[in-house]
Amino acid sequence: MPAITYAVSGMSCGHCKATLTKVIGELDGVSGVEVDLDSGHVTVTGAAELDDGVIAEVVDEAGYELTGRV
Repeated sequence: MPAITYAVSGMSCGHCKATLTKVIGELDGVSGVEVDLDSGHVTVTGAAELDDGVIAEVVDEAGYELTGRV
């Protein structure tokens, strides 16, 4: 399964981690989400190629900013 790591700004606490894990994890094709608050990275694992635009949209809607792939 391919995994993509994204840089996300605005994350600072456990609530941020839980929120992003939930909203990204609900997307079709996503099988896993790991949020690292210290590095500001979110690693998303999926069954197929993931759509950066869709992931960026749900991250933005949750109040954070996806700034690109790492």
